[in-house]
Amino acid sequence: MTAAQRLALQYVLLFGATGVSLPFAGLWLSSRGLSGAQIGTLLAVPMLARIITGPLLAVWADGFRLRRTPIALLGVVMTLGYGAAGLVDGYLAWAACWFVGATAMGILVPLTDVLNLRLAGRLGYTFALPRAFGSVAFVAANMIMGAMLLTMPADAIIVWLVVASLGLAVVAVLALPPEQVADGEPLRGRERFRGLGRLVRDPTFMIAIFAIGAVQAAHAYQYGFSAILWKAEGISEAVTGQLWAFGVVAEIALMWLFEPWRRRVGISPWSMLVVGAAAAVLRWSAMALAPPLWMLWPLQALHALTFAATFLAGIQIVEQLAPRDSQTAGQMLSSVLSAGVLIGLATAASGTLFDRYGAGGYWAMAAMAAAGLLAALPLRRQLARERGIGAR
Repeated sequence: MTAAQRLALQYVLLFGATGVSLPFAGLWLSSRGLSGAQIGTLLAVPMLARIITGPLLAVWADGFRLRRTPIALLGVVMTLGYGAAGLVDGYLAWAACWFVGATAMGILVPLTDVLNLRLAGRLGYTFALPRAFGSVAFVAANMIMGAMLLTMPADAIIVWLVVASLGLAVVAVLALPPEQVADGEPLRGRERFRGLGRLVRDPTFMIAIFAIGAVQAAHAYQYGFSAILWKAEGISEAVTGQLWAFGVVAEIALMWLFEPWRRRVGISPWSMLVVGAAAAVLRWSAMALAPPLWMLWPLQALHALTFAATFLAGIQIVEQLAPRDSQTAGQMLSSVLSAGVLIGLATAASGTLFDRYGAGGYWAMAAMAAAGLLAALPLRRQLARERGIGAR
């Protein structure tokens, strides 16, 4: 197998797990007798805690000689966390076990992305190609688990997560390439924390990851309340599923078809970020008007820009701004902001927005995306001038 194929297998297992955890975790917890408020709190805590756990685990991961080692160890931790959740009883015990499993899963994404970036840069393949297999696995996991739950108990969710997590650990050990963390010996712990501190004190880096995170976090209302809003408008659950699948298909198409072409012609990741942010402002503004079904299809197709283009731009921007020995820390800080703090706060606010304004709550998401766009515009020119990052 080539390095790209090995990374694709890792992404399939990783997103095969998240494709079950994200939509069905609440269902399993509900089957344990937990209330909506208890479920919401249990699921939100690992996301919000990433502001602490993310940087700490990133610094820890950079202390190994090979990038695959912490990936394998976190796969084991994820297995133990979700496996224990299926064996214990009581809210605090479930919360503790879920925290362990979800925290390990959360850092596995940026760790795998960093490894993919390094190998893609060294071997010449397109970063987005292995990553797109993860998006395919995410959709497949949604559909397979949904079908399984028609005849199987909710415990099938935990079994799936444990098997996928263990598979992650095994693939990391046996299949992932032995890419070095650093060119020489790994930095000592104090030096790694200093590298993290330099990134935090770099205003250009922090504004850049805010711009990326704001555009990504603006998806919070869509993730939490689109199905409820569409059902109230008379759109069936089946069509809702088709709309979601259509958005992911558009995301995959961008990664497989557009991204290789973009790299050949030299379009800057900053241009992708600006386009993704502008598309997000358009998408969420249109959604705030409660558009008819025919308009939802092109709006869902914009997911290719609002999510996929922004994600790919963010990965490459962080890679360009962070020193080689702080790559994991840089990607983790970006992930903490977008997939942790900002989306956690946006999700928490979305409930109140939904109760008060219905579809009008999307205006807040459009404003968040606009904030990301405003942050990105001057940075694009500044970095093209000061750091040599292209501005096409």
